[in-house]
Amino acid sequence: MQLYAPLVAVSLIASLTAAEVPKVFAGLFEQDVPVRGQIGVILPPPEIDKYVAKVGAAARKGPKWFREFSSKGKPGAPLPYDERLGLTKEEYAEYLALWNKREFISKEDVMLLLRQGAGGTWMLTSTGRASSLTTLRYLGKEDVFRSPNGDLKRLEDIKADANSILGEWSGHEWKFEEESEFGKSKENFAIGRFADNKFGLLVYRFQDASSEGTPIIDKSIVVRFALGKAGHLKDTRAAEPKAGAGAAGTSKSAKSSPKK
Repeated sequence: MQLYAPLVAVSLIASLTAAEVPKVFAGLFEQDVPVRGQIGVILPPPEIDKYVAKVGAAARKGPKWFREFSSKGKPGAPLPYDERLGLTKEEYAEYLALWNKREFISKEDVMLLLRQGAGGTWMLTSTGRASSLTTLRYLGKEDVFRSPNGDLKRLEDIKADANSILGEWSGHEWKFEEESEFGKSKENFAIGRFADNKFGLLVYRFQDASSEGTPIIDKSIVVRFALGKAGHLKDTRAAEPKAGAGAAGTSKSAKSSPKK
């Protein structure tokens, strides 16, 4: 529990000056209330690999056709059926069935805390690999997230259907993009909730490439967190044995990776 203690202590002080939470965070986070989350990946059963390999072989056989065909598909969702994909109709049906069995696999437990900063800015303080989110500052009046790279500007709201890689969810997205003689950088941040209204979602990605297009950095993070009191992280330090009590105590953080 020591990992979370500093952020919990901050929340006890900051709560004295609570302000109205911006709409983009409303219903997802409460100011100065620690929330337990998990960094994870969405994966279908490994049996899908044989079908992916066949499509990959078809793509190498007809790269021009495949680029044009895939550009018309929905981002993050299976391509519509075409015999040139290298799958029979039966195999394509089996592929979709496996795709529909994908799960959220938790890789790391983290803690998230919404705080108000100076000048009316807001930030999500994070632990673990989600600490990249802490570099972002939300400016309510401008509706932008400011990072060390620049301002992430608001894009169209997200309304992903059930076939998308993350499943059915809705939310808001911001993007920073810059290109110069030295290379090209992209930074995206999205926040929202799954259709079941049980879990919230944070998606962050930073990409940096050379002027020749060679990838230098490609970092992406997906964080899922329970909504409402189910996700609130309580300060359990008061329950720990006192010094000299003659007993040793340990505190384990809850881990879960239920299906979406």
